[in-house]
Formats: sequence, structure tokens, C-alpha cells
Amino acid sequence: MSSSLKPASVFECFAQVNQVPRPSKREEKMIEFLLEYGKSLSLPTRRDEAGNVIITKPATPGMENRPTVILQSHMDMVCEKNADVQFDFDSDAIQTYIDGEWMRAKGTTLGADDGIGVAMEMAILAATDIKHGPLECVFTRDEETGLTGAEGMKDDFMTGQYLINLDSEDEGEIFVSCAGGCRTTATFHYEEKKTPENQFFAELCIKGLTGGHSGDDIDKKRANANKLLARFLYQELKKMPILLADIQAGGLHNAIPREARATIAVPIGAKESLRADWNIYAAEVEEEYRVTEPTIEFLMESAEPTATVVDSSTGERLIFALQGVFNGVFAMSQDIALVETSSNLASIHMVPERHTIEINSSQRSSILSARHNVANVFEAVFRLAGAETETGEGYPGWKPNPDSHLLKVAVAEYKRIFGKEPVVRGIHAGLECGLFSEKYPNLDMVSFGPTLRGVHSPDEKLLIPTVQMVWDHLLAILENI
Repeated sequence: MSSSLKPASVFECFAQVNQVPRPSKREEKMIEFLLEYGKSLSLPTRRDEAGNVIITKPATPGMENRPTVILQSHMDMVCEKNADVQFDFDSDAIQTYIDGEWMRAKGTTLGADDGIGVAMEMAILAATDIKHGPLECVFTRDEETGLTGAEGMKDDFMTGQYLINLDSEDEGEIFVSCAGGCRTTATFHYEEKKTPENQFFAELCIKGLTGGHSGDDIDKKRANANKLLARFLYQELKKMPILLADIQAGGLHNAIPREARATIAVPIGAKESLRADWNIYAAEVEEEYRVTEPTIEFLMESAEPTATVVDSSTGERLIFALQGVFNGVFAMSQDIALVETSSNLASIHMVPERHTIEINSSQRSSILSARHNVANVFEAVFRLAGAETETGEGYPGWKPNPDSHLLKVAVAEYKRIFGKEPVVRGIHAGLECGLFSEKYPNLDMVSFGPTLRGVHSPDEKLLIPTVQMVWDHLLAILENI
């Protein structure tokens, strides 16, 4: 770790965090690391049944009567890598490097979401020169794929009056509300059919997209690789028979998909027409997304024939549904300049051993009824196409508290340090604060963090100077709350 990185204690802790594998739902190594870290500092440390870890630190002398402040971040990370990168997220350490003012990882997600929040808590726990009242440093598990750590937390795990969530991605912005969300899936059951004679097999690949967070980046007019692939298949299906041999598109439910692949078969006589249409389509889409997707790639290669393909009825109904299903911003808020409701077509995966094609999506909204509605839109399209659908219970949103004392202190300290007003706003992404607000209805909360870009993708990067800014702001709040 470069000695020029400031604050040094935070970046040293972040380097330690990135040595520990911590995929969502497989955070056992990280849990053990945090338990050992707390014990090494001789601080009260424990975990709950859900796998969350809490390390408490007494107040500095003279501040014992201050209210207890909870610092909270999640220990897991989104595990995405470029297709040409060999990396095992269950065993390998994240390899970071400096690119100007940014920190990046070599071909993988950086893990600053939310490893940098974990690092700040670790640095505060180890510090001997910071003024603060009683602290509870909380590290939740599985935030990225289900919020099961926060959901499984008992209502007596935390005792503090104030909570600072260190899981936001824009320095200078203080978040006071978030969207709720749910996951909706569709499953097609197909029959294997013998491949007809005289077929041309082609592998279609769309890659190099920007991707990003399916909540916070959904309004940035970025392309969805799954929708682009479906759009071409639907276009060609009106011209020629298309048989599906394989489809593997997208990734995690909370990431805008960056890559999509399908292997198809068409009559040999349609080979040149397919190639010509693909080239025309690529040029049209490149022009359409010339601003937000400058590195998009369209690849078509001849593929090895397969003995069997998906039955034509299921393949066609899948393509119809993928073309028809809504993706993107569904509605804007009527109260503030913020996305209210959205849906993300996250992944499409053919599973030959089960003879299924499984589609995964996520819906978000700050209004529960609107979230139900957009999930029903997804369900209706796929049920019409003959798929089985299921929508999970989801997680709640977090409503703003107009009387928040913590917010008043956070705003005042930001103005004092930086000489300007912070932006106070909501976020369309989900935060664990929504679940905390249900379990701890009197908890006063805010969320902030350093600037991150490309979150949930291998392009994830951390703006180094903003870490010092957030650190200074955080310490000022702890001293003056």
C-alpha cells in the first residue's frame, strides 16, 4: 500500500480487508477476521446468529455521558470479474493499483463497496487519538444479495441512539432515505429436440458495456446487455426460424448486465442475412448509445453444432418475453428529483441439467404499492409466455426523518470543515437502514461515504482524496454529537 495514501490508517485497514475473501453469503473468513480483530484490541466482540459482528469501544475520557453512536458497514462484496481474468473470489486476495486519483482492482470489483466502510470502522477502533462517546461498530453480512444479515438481526443487538451507515458512494452527499426492493424470477422448462439438418450455428456476444449498480445507476441511460441481445433475437425471429442452443447473459441481480451471450442455429441459407443484420444492428446500437457505452462490442462467430436444441416453442416464447418485459426507470418521484420505481433484467441462464432457462430480475421503489406493481409487470409478461414466476418478500425502504438531530450535526460539521453545504437526499438503491428502521423505530440515522464509481462491476474505482474528506467529517460528528 502506497505511503502517500491518506488517511494512512484507513488505507492500511482496507489493504487488510482486501486480503480476506468475502463473497456474499460466504463471509465466514471475514467474520472470523473481524472477531479476531476486535479481540486483538481487547474490545468486547461478538457475533449474532445471523453472522453480524459487533465490536464496542468505550468513550474517550470526559465523553462517557455522550449518547452511543453506531457505525455500520457491510462485510460482503459483489464478486464480478472480466471474462478473461482468472480469479477465485473464495480464495484470492483483491489486487489493487493506483490510477491517478483513483484506486482500482486488476480485472475484478474493488470491494470498496463496502470494504472502505469496514476499514474506517477498523481504524477508529484501533485509534488512540480520536475523541468520541461510546461506540458500537457493526459489520453486517450478505447486504448485496439479500440483506439477510440486517434482516436476521435481533432488535437488541444494537443499543445506540444514532447510526451512521458508511455505505454511500458520493462524497458531499448525506443520504436520509432509500428505496425498498424485491427480486422476481421466471423459469421456463424446455424439451431437448434433435437439431434439424442444414443449420448454421453462431455464437452472438455483446460485451464491454459500462454496467453499474441496478439502483443508483439505473437512470444513467446505460445499456442492458440482456435487452440488447433479446432485441436482436426478436428482430431476426420475424425474418427466419431461430433455434436456441445456449444462452448465458448477465450476472448478479443488483448489477446492470455488461455482457450477454447466446448460441443459436438458423437455416444454412439464412447465414449471410444473419451476419449482415448483426453488423447493421451493431452500428445502430453503437450510435444509439455512443455517449454512455463507448466501449461496447458486438461479436459473431461460427459455433460448433450441437446435437440438440431448445424446443422451438419455448425458445420463441422466451425471446418474446425478453423483448416485451420492462427494464429501466419505471417512474420518477413526484416529490423530489429522484427515481421512484425501476426494474432491472439482471440475468438469463440456461441450465441443461435441469432443462430450464432461468431469468432473474430486481425491482425497486420508494413506494411499496409501486414496487408491487412493477414486479407484477415482470410476472405478467413471463406468465403470458408460459413461464413460472416468483417474487420474493423483499426489503423495506427508509423514510426521511425531518427532525433528525444527527442530520443537523452532520450538515453543520460539513459546512464548518469544507465551507459549503452538503447535498441532503435520498437514494434509489437499497440500504440496510430500511430494515434497521423497522427493528429500531427510534434510531436516528444518516448514510454517507467516499466517492465510488463503476460499483458492482470490474470498473469499480474509489476516488482517493474523498476518503480523507469523509474521515474528517466522520470524526467531527463523533466529537460533536
